[in-house]
Amino acid sequence: MSANPGVYIVPTDRWYIERTVWLVAGCVLLASTGLALWLDPLWILAVTATGAASIAVALTGFCIVGNVLARLGFRPALARPGWKPGELYFLQTDSWYLERRIYLVVGINLCLGSVLSLVHSPWWLAFTGFVGGAMVWFAATGFCIMANGLYWLGAEPRLAPGARRGDRVAEAS
Repeated sequence: MSANPGVYIVPTDRWYIERTVWLVAGCVLLASTGLALWLDPLWILAVTATGAASIAVALTGFCIVGNVLARLGFRPALARPGWKPGELYFLQTDSWYLERRIYLVVGINLCLGSVLSLVHSPWWLAFTGFVGGAMVWFAATGFCIMANGLYWLGAEPRLAPGARRGDRVAEAS
């Protein structure tokens, strides 16, 4: 991996499955973090479940929310090649491209933050809330701090038009 210059921003011209999943997950994280803070600390288990689901998406490509969205008519940008409406949606798992790494890193961070909020300090809820806010921001604007960190470290994106990918330009599906 070699460092990439510039800023990584995903397309925001339409609501594709992956972008909408980030929005839904961010809203779930904000809501469950708030409920854990103001109602009952065990609401943080919804954050843990979201983190575990994110790890599962990174490892297997299967996304429950993505499949619901596909049934509702949303089109994917990172589906496995040959995907057709009506089929199960799976995220591409042929390599560890940037967007797939986002799912993995976010999932690990959410699981760690939620466990630490239960066993160490409720101040860790600030972290899970920040991640939720960052995911909503990412879905709305296409910009993510962590995604740019991975991009600057050399992770190759599949969504950002104009981003370097070997000698060819990556095109959004």
